[in-house]
Amino acid sequence: MRDIFGNPFRRTINFKDTWRTNTVIALARQMYENRDFSPMPILADALQDAGCDDEDVLSHCRGDGPHVRGCWVVDLLLGKK
Repeated sequence: MRDIFGNPFRRTINFKDTWRTNTVIALARQMYENRDFSPMPILADALQDAGCDDEDVLSHCRGDGPHVRGCWVVDLLLGKK
């Protein structure tokens, strides 16, 4: 449930457009379409390279999961509701 809805007690995260690099979007899209979320730690690295310093986002991507389609980080990156 936390993968889809996140932590209900965390603050609202505003994704910066600068975090949405071609690499970040390609990784997020690939995970979403293939339902293979094993590259989540790589997504965290790509987000960090893009300037993301949000600990909630980075720790979620590097966390054990399980990660599933509907993951709040991937959905926010792809603009899904």
